[in-house]
Amino acid sequence: MDTFEEFDHPSGPEKSAGAIIAHAFEMYNGVFLYAIVVLLISFAVSMVVEPITGFNSAAMMEELQLSDGAPMIWAIPGFALYFGLSGLVSLLLTPLYVGVIYIANKYNLQESIRFSDLFIGFKQNFINIILYSLISNILIAISFAMCVLPVFFVFPLLMLGYPILLFENATFSQALSKSFSIAKENYGTFLGTSLLAFLISIAGVFLCGIGIIFTLLFYLVAMYSAYCAFCGRPRPIIIKE
Repeated sequence: MDTFEEFDHPSGPEKSAGAIIAHAFEMYNGVFLYAIVVLLISFAVSMVVEPITGFNSAAMMEELQLSDGAPMIWAIPGFALYFGLSGLVSLLLTPLYVGVIYIANKYNLQESIRFSDLFIGFKQNFINIILYSLISNILIAISFAMCVLPVFFVFPLLMLGYPILLFENATFSQALSKSFSIAKENYGTFLGTSLLAFLISIAGVFLCGIGIIFTLLFYLVAMYSAYCAFCGRPRPIIIKE
């Protein structure tokens, strides 16, 4: 079972978007290889899911290109099953994102990092991580359905959720409540931080497309840096094997 030491509050980055992003850059330089591993795991799992459902993504792209009117995407064989199953698998892989945050904290504290650290979310607070991810994804999906733009205003309110779940062993409702409360009181900073983190995360698209593998999960480390700025840097998490 995992136990958590009390928090201390040494100075982290200043409570400004620029300082948080700068701190996140410093952290990401030391952990980006682990972020790439998470993306590769996710990609490998999706490659397994596709043939199980009978869905063919290449055939879908060809059909969409040949379609004259609005494409009936849900009528494509296997798409509905693939969409549902891949969504479920993505949800179950969410603890890996928490693992990236955990590794960023170990790097920040200059502790030795092990590959198994990526899987801490499967051993600690797993159910609450899954429930938080489900609820936050629903909120983001609803925001996306409202002409996309609201997503950029909702996401800042969710930035601290994963770090709170990890470092405070909180329930999903406590994580939502605390993240909303802190971000609401400092909304300008969180909005600026989330927008900058998003732009950096997708910047790899401009590096021949494949560069996104190196940048996509930057926003996770930005979440950690925002947590350090507003909640203090946590002490090491002690894991009893």
